[in-house]
Amino acid sequence: MKTPLIRLQNLDEYAGCKVYAKLENMQNTKAFKLRGAMNKILSLDETEKEAGIICSSSGNHGQAVSYAAKLLGIKATIVIPETAPKFKVEAIRQHGAATEFCTVDDRFIVTERLAEENGYTIVPPFEDDLVMAGQGTAGLEIMEEEIPFDHVLVPASGGGLIGGVSTALKESGFEGKVHGVEPDKLPRYTKSLEAGEPVQLESKKTIADALVVNRPGDLNFEVVQKHVDGFLTVSDETMLKAQKIMLMEGKILAEVSSSIGLGALIDGKLDVDKDDEVCLVVSGGNLGFEQLELLEEIEY
Repeated sequence: MKTPLIRLQNLDEYAGCKVYAKLENMQNTKAFKLRGAMNKILSLDETEKEAGIICSSSGNHGQAVSYAAKLLGIKATIVIPETAPKFKVEAIRQHGAATEFCTVDDRFIVTERLAEENGYTIVPPFEDDLVMAGQGTAGLEIMEEEIPFDHVLVPASGGGLIGGVSTALKESGFEGKVHGVEPDKLPRYTKSLEAGEPVQLESKKTIADALVVNRPGDLNFEVVQKHVDGFLTVSDETMLKAQKIMLMEGKILAEVSSSIGLGALIDGKLDVDKDDEVCLVVSGGNLGFEQLELLEEIEY
């Protein structure tokens, strides 16, 4: 589904520029993940669809895969890290998918084992050309608006969204800069680009539960290295502040992970002026009241 791209004038004073938002929290399943999941699943042949599909996910990808599977009448199993928010787990189950739980570090191993034992096709959360291409449709929609953005800021984890969006923009003639934004506790792309190859970091807990991958995908890294202009890192505290500003001043209900781009701006991580036009990709809006309660004491 095409999602809105809107101007958020009330955020300009906090960000120091003209703020726009690409609202993937308005997508079906409330996150960008459906784009890539549906593109991958629609490519399967009838034998693969009959056998069923499987994925590993901290929430949004799993919800997208389970939703797509329900629409297409396909059996789905979702491997979920034990740290996933309960409301995201329930959303996955509401679409009828089976669930398996494991640690964050073991989720891909468990997924591959179950796929081999049962003949399932894996729908990767990010490291897949079809998944990246699906996520890239958000970038094509940004280009359709014909706004001369100086910067586009994209939340980054494994690299499906930033890889797809950056490719779509740069291959369509975008003249501005594309920046990935990641938690400062898990700067996997910042460190990997410095090293010139994917680097695996020690897993650390971050408030950004949708951005917990500790190593870039190999396919994604090559694409990101080619098309992304740079990466910015943001603290948990700043992400929470950005989430509250997004809600109270922008009137946009977004996950804390999806507020990371605004966090980079309010923290001065990007050199902008008041006339720069900046697009924030708001990647998702799946959150529960327990997460909103964290914002009560946050000052901005």
